[in-house]
Amino acid sequence: MNQLIKEKLAVLPAKPGCYIMKDKYDTVIYVGKSKLLKSRVRSYFTGANDRKTQRLVQEIETFEYIVTSSEIEALILEMNLIKKYDPKYNVMLKDDKSYPYLKITSERHPRLLITRKVKKDKGKYFGPYPNVIAARETKKLLDRLYPLRKCNNPPGRPCLYYHMHQCYACSETPPSKEEYADIVQNVVSFLHGGYKSIKKDLTTKMQEASEQLNFERAKELRDLIQHIESVMEQQKMTLNDQTDRDIFAYSFDKGWMCIQVFFIRQGKLIERDVAIFPFFDEAEETFISYIGRFYLHQNHLKPKQILVPIGTDVELLKHLLEIDVHTPYRGRKKELVELAAENAKISLKEKFSIIERDEERTIVAMEQLGEKINIETPHRIEAFDNSNIQGTDPVSAMVVFIDGKPNKKEYRKYKIRDVEGPDDYDTMREVIRRRYKRVLKDKLPLPDLIIVDGGKGQMSAALDVLENELGLDIPLCGLAKDDKHKTSELLYGFPPEVMDLDRKSQEFYLVQRIQDEVHRFAISFHRQLRGKSAFQSELDKIPGIGEKRRKLLLTHFKSINDIKHAAIEDLSKLGIPKNTAHAIIKHLNGSKPEEQ
Repeated sequence: MNQLIKEKLAVLPAKPGCYIMKDKYDTVIYVGKSKLLKSRVRSYFTGANDRKTQRLVQEIETFEYIVTSSEIEALILEMNLIKKYDPKYNVMLKDDKSYPYLKITSERHPRLLITRKVKKDKGKYFGPYPNVIAARETKKLLDRLYPLRKCNNPPGRPCLYYHMHQCYACSETPPSKEEYADIVQNVVSFLHGGYKSIKKDLTTKMQEASEQLNFERAKELRDLIQHIESVMEQQKMTLNDQTDRDIFAYSFDKGWMCIQVFFIRQGKLIERDVAIFPFFDEAEETFISYIGRFYLHQNHLKPKQILVPIGTDVELLKHLLEIDVHTPYRGRKKELVELAAENAKISLKEKFSIIERDEERTIVAMEQLGEKINIETPHRIEAFDNSNIQGTDPVSAMVVFIDGKPNKKEYRKYKIRDVEGPDDYDTMREVIRRRYKRVLKDKLPLPDLIIVDGGKGQMSAALDVLENELGLDIPLCGLAKDDKHKTSELLYGFPPEVMDLDRKSQEFYLVQRIQDEVHRFAISFHRQLRGKSAFQSELDKIPGIGEKRRKLLLTHFKSINDIKHAAIEDLSKLGIPKNTAHAIIKHLNGSKPEEQ
């Protein structure tokens, strides 16, 4: 803990508000809120924290806070600040997905659509469907049952759907406005649970078709009934009333929280949603914050009622959302809240097993690598590799690993400009110089560790540029390979020494993954350039030959060799000027051609 943080902790007010954590680059990395700023912010820097929270605290260089007059003001402010700064440790806010809805438009000839945006356009919306497949299957079923408009054809110009009996708007005598209103009402009734009467009617028609020996029609109706059952009747969890509800429950352990949302529509559980994320505040406060963002920032339609577990501050949520929030203490509603909590507990347990394996490969490996070479944990690692074939098309590539995982958005490719011939050391100097001049100029984040694919020579070249030219003090490692081109040794220090890494350790596997990735990236870039040069080099070297003429020649003659043996007249017939045609034949043959 630095002196600035100590001084700020001493004067924190005992009032509600928001706190903003920043790293050494003055970047906001976490935003939280509390009923009591003094206690909450101090808790991060005193006492025992889990490993995840410790990683957050290690990156905190300073913090700011904003006092509010009430907890609900702090909650609203927290949501706005997170939306503004998008801090990397506020993981749960980064999923800004919107769920699909079924919509009946308010046009003269209404349509049934799937949409992710709810607008005030007089349309009828049904959902949400967190599972988009469920929305599509429901729409497909309704399209077969009700012939709402599918096209923009005028009356009398039938579309394909008309012939499939799924669009009557383009028939010569389209349904009247009243008939369309009846169809819309049937769709609304179906989505509100009235499909049972429709299924009963279809069953009667199926029996009648069977009695009339129209087995093909009977089979079609049977399949339609089965489709209704599979799409609409998979749920057995119902409530007796027809109130639309969202049921929230949560489970937390080891600094992680899982929140389950059950969507109850017309008394039936239609879908559920699951969110799992790390959290740093009190569990109940994080839970309340999530519900607030769920409706106010992710634009979910508010139901008539929300059910939450015992102990949740329902009055705070009522004021925030302006809808009914209820805690059930008995009966079926309480059972559904408990079931959502049980689902959250199970999902969290599964998540931990995945996290443990992933962290062992990434976070833990990164921390152990830092310990092995005696530096701070290298959260950001940048690695470089050069690629050329006997000095032709020399290139270099850089990959970035953050917290042990590749961040492909920050990968960079470099064409070598100033180095002649296969000089790997000068190539490394040029690339390191170009990369970190740009980093300093644009004030980009500096890496915690640089890895160069090579031995002592490449390390010395990179270190010379970093320290003597740019004045940077960044830990630097080299990677040596064995005869089979596999990672063999990690070099560190000056003069470089071989680090004792167990070949079966996760830190060794991390270094190996970094080396393989930067090598793959450099080789793919080199092949890309080499392929272009092999295809274009001969013709591109000739004055007067641009892209259009090159394509024209290769399209007509198929190959460079055919052009080489062509006559001047053959080239002139394609519109190539005579002097350019002479230049082409001369260049490809190495001597001036005779007049033909």
